[in-house]
This record gives sequence, C-alpha cells and structure tokens, in this order.
Amino acid sequence: MHKSLRIAAVTAACAVTGAALYGAGAATAGQSTANSTHEPYNMGLLAKDIDTYYGTTLDANGVYQASADSPYAKDLARIDVAAKKQIDQAVPKSLHKGERPAVVFDIDDTLLLSLDYEKKYNYGYNSATWAAYVNQADRPAVFGSPELVRYAQSKGVEVFYVSGFSAAQRSAAVDNLKKVGADVNLDAGHMFLKDTANPPSYLSGCATPGAWTCTTVQYKSGTRRHIEKDLGYDIVANFGDQYSDLDGGYADRTYKLPNPSYFVS
Repeated sequence: MHKSLRIAAVTAACAVTGAALYGAGAATAGQSTANSTHEPYNMGLLAKDIDTYYGTTLDANGVYQASADSPYAKDLARIDVAAKKQIDQAVPKSLHKGERPAVVFDIDDTLLLSLDYEKKYNYGYNSATWAAYVNQADRPAVFGSPELVRYAQSKGVEVFYVSGFSAAQRSAAVDNLKKVGADVNLDAGHMFLKDTANPPSYLSGCATPGAWTCTTVQYKSGTRRHIEKDLGYDIVANFGDQYSDLDGGYADRTYKLPNPSYFVS
C-alpha cells in the first residue's frame, strides 16, 4: 500500500460521528486535510486521542491491539448493522432486475488492522518496514469485517477485493485474510491488486506496462467499473477506510470505516 499522504489523521475520525456511513450525496465529506492558518491540533494530544478511540493496549506478545469495547469497535458495529440491512434489501432488488449482486472490500484497515505498525512507527511510513510488516501476514482483523464478508457470501453476493497491495504481496494478503476468517473468493479473479509492471487493459487511461500514473481513485473506481461493466455484476456495497477507496462511482452504496491514523489521497 502506498500511503501518499500519511498524516496523523483527519481529526473528525476520532469522534463517534466520524465513523458514520458514507452514503450518497456525501462524496466530499471529511476529506479536508486541514489547510487552516491557525495552529493545528497538537500531535502528541492527537496520538493520545487516537489511543483512546482504539482503546489501544499492548498484549503479552508486545503487539498493540484495539479494544473490543472501544469507541472504534462500537462505530464499526453500527456500520456492520447498517450494511447487513442494506445488503438484505439490495439483493432481492438486484436479482429481480436480473443483475448479479456483488460487494467490494478494501483490505488495509478495512479487513486487516494496522494499528501495531502505526504505533510502533509513530504514525510514519517507510516502504521497507511496511513491506516486512505486510509479509508477516499476522495482522488482526478489523472488528466485524471478516464476518461481514461471510455474511455477504451467505446471501448469495459475490465478494471482490480491490486493494493497494502490490501484486508481489498477494500471497501474504491471502494468508492473512485466511487467518482472520475472511476466506472467501481469495483467487486472482476476485482479488484485484496493483500490478504496475503489467497493468490490466481496463486501466489503460492511466497505466501502461512500466508506466503507472493512476491515482488511488482512478485505480479503484476503474477496477469497480471493470467488475460492473466487463464482468457483469451490480456492486451493491463498497467498503473502505479511505474516501479514495470509495470515490469515483460504480457502487450503489459506500461505507466509510473509521481510520484516524493516516490519509490516502
């Protein structure tokens, strides 16, 4: 995952309201990255707020974990309830119209939690340490998300993943998702990763072999377009922790999961 704008957070994400479902008509909500000329929020205090929001604790193995009774977990639970209700309503409508319903999930901090990395590297980013962390394939689940994957499958919905992982990280991504119980459609036909060396033809407007210029929005919305237009699915719900996971269309409903640790444009 390339974190192009790694900052210590959109502060609204620390509040309960910051985890609200990101629905139609809210395409720009919460995306500002603080251009004020006033003194910004103190980084040390913000880090403490983030810990409080996650209910951060250090376990016996020296791994930072989020608490299951934290405001973060409660916000996720509310999103899960809304998403399941919407899936229940959307599937029969989609089938009645002769469409094949699908859902799309981002992976980093949508399905797999990166809190331990964020804490240990002080909310910074280094490509080498990040790659090593990903390749350990031992991140915990984002609360409720693997269950949501399985719920969608149980309702006859096709599950897809569109991630900022590189193609070389596919094995680690698959292994980690299996560990947390999101063992659904982890084949290459359902898990779309960035292949900058050999990009797919449906991204030809911003990527050719050896020349990748796609923004996150172009890559992810272009892949969703492929799922709908080329593969013939109706994406009834799209889940991500960044607005760039959700912008660009090609989903009936979008759900913004909370992430106060970094921002990807």
